[in-house]
Amino acid sequence: MKKVIPIGLLAGLLILIVGMLISQLFQLAAPELKSEYENTELFRSMNDPIMSLFYIHPFVLGMFFSWVWNLTKRLFMQQHIWQRGSVFGLIYWLTTLPGMLISFSSFQVSLTMVVSWSLAALVEGLLAGILCAKMIR
Repeated sequence: MKKVIPIGLLAGLLILIVGMLISQLFQLAAPELKSEYENTELFRSMNDPIMSLFYIHPFVLGMFFSWVWNLTKRLFMQQHIWQRGSVFGLIYWLTTLPGMLISFSSFQVSLTMVVSWSLAALVEGLLAGILCAKMIR
């Protein structure tokens, strides 16, 4: 249990960095996303102090990844660590899909934005799952 907190924080840092990189890549590929993110009728301005909570989210998620992995690691029987972590991350990603559907159906956001969120969640989940599988045995 001692490893859960530091590895959760490390997973959070990984999620933050990967999420920011993927966001930049999607904004390069689909420039309309930048204006959608800047629409203050949809999202708070980055100057709003409450937006600082945006940067806490990956660390909270990383802590949950670490904690849940520690509780469930015996359920993942794949031979290689990267496979075990990938399956764990894939399960996380599958749990995000209903929320993506709700976001698309209830908020005035584009399908491109929801797809970018979903793909970011997939990559973040896979990498954080592999990190947890490698570091918490």
